[in-house]
Amino acid sequence: MLLKTVHHFLPDLGSVLNSFPDPRRPKKKYYPKRILLWSGILMFLLGLRSRRQFRFESRNQAFAANLNTIASAAVETAPHDDTVARYLEVLVSLPCARLPVHIVRRLIRMKALDHWRLHGRFLVVLDGTGQHFYRQRHCPACLTQKTASGQTLYFHHVLEAKLVTANGLAFSIATEFIENADPKATKQDCERKAFRRLAVTLRRDWPQLPIILLGDSAYACQGAFHICRTNRWQFIFTFKSGSMPAMFAEFQTLRDLSPQNRTQRRDGPLVQEFAWVNDLLYEGHRLSAFECRERDDHGQQYFAWLTNIPVGCASAVTLANQGGRLRWKIENEGFNIQKNHGYALEHVYSENPIAAKNFYFLLQVAHAINQLITKGSLLPDFGKLLGSLRNYLRRLAESLRQTVIDPAAGDLAAARAMQIRLDSS
Repeated sequence: MLLKTVHHFLPDLGSVLNSFPDPRRPKKKYYPKRILLWSGILMFLLGLRSRRQFRFESRNQAFAANLNTIASAAVETAPHDDTVARYLEVLVSLPCARLPVHIVRRLIRMKALDHWRLHGRFLVVLDGTGQHFYRQRHCPACLTQKTASGQTLYFHHVLEAKLVTANGLAFSIATEFIENADPKATKQDCERKAFRRLAVTLRRDWPQLPIILLGDSAYACQGAFHICRTNRWQFIFTFKSGSMPAMFAEFQTLRDLSPQNRTQRRDGPLVQEFAWVNDLLYEGHRLSAFECRERDDHGQQYFAWLTNIPVGCASAVTLANQGGRLRWKIENEGFNIQKNHGYALEHVYSENPIAAKNFYFLLQVAHAINQLITKGSLLPDFGKLLGSLRNYLRRLAESLRQTVIDPAAGDLAAARAMQIRLDSS
């Protein structure tokens, strides 16, 4: 199932791995680079949570044979985790950053994600998360924060742009590490500064991708609006009175003066009431604001968004429920899964800054492959069959240790010709 899924959706992944540089000394090149890269991916793909656990899991002939089949290689034993880490340390140009881009580009070209477009565009969520935390300074690029007791904490954060879908897929398409890279800077790096850099990467790697950016209220600012207009991106950002008090007050006033801009949606006990205002001017930008008041048997909730998309009676419901509300996919199906369900995002896989970043990108690759397996038609009724993601990862790891993969499963032509559909429920 693993090989069939990889070969069907990512038939060129092997050639991409082969194109990686190999700055190792000739005497250190016993293991081909694709073996080392696949070993790094398997640390996350199998939910092993640490390099040490990979060392234990890979100590048998069945695992080595399966690793050879997956990586199209011929080695006698799986590499030591230190060998994998040392190779990732010398990849200073971070070529692993190309891998998540390659995966999503392939999925888009084969139209596997077209079902979840909104107004013809893909939904891309922006958000930052904590990656590593230290009690002592780890490197000059560490961010710092003082606690109430006066203790200084050192940490590394990362800003992600993930393409998300309503059925729970979340694929990384651009990454920017939030770190104090400039020793002459007077202020620390932050999410907004990182977004300016990430926007350059996003535009470079996806120059023609039609997207709608989703983000929290931190992006409801002139700088983000200007970046979106320059790149012709649409956006839906959370709108809060605390972040833009004057504009939020203007929206409320104009909303009350526009009773015609109302619509309601009922779904059993759930009632949603929508209101919107178009043509709000903010520092040269023409924006729209819309809100949703939601109530059911469990209580009431309120949501509001700011967008550069005109809002109407029909589009208000769609933009809210199939747009703005999906911002949480990056938290739930993205960061939460990667931190708490086997991938151990916050675990320090290497103290070396270069290797740590390359490990991070391999984690994104593993997460993407596992999503294609668990949401694919080769594994129908995932919930009843395996119950949870933890059970799936445990059984996948055990199968690679105990059962040698059938060589027929590595038939690339057969895998490309077969039908594998992603769950659209």
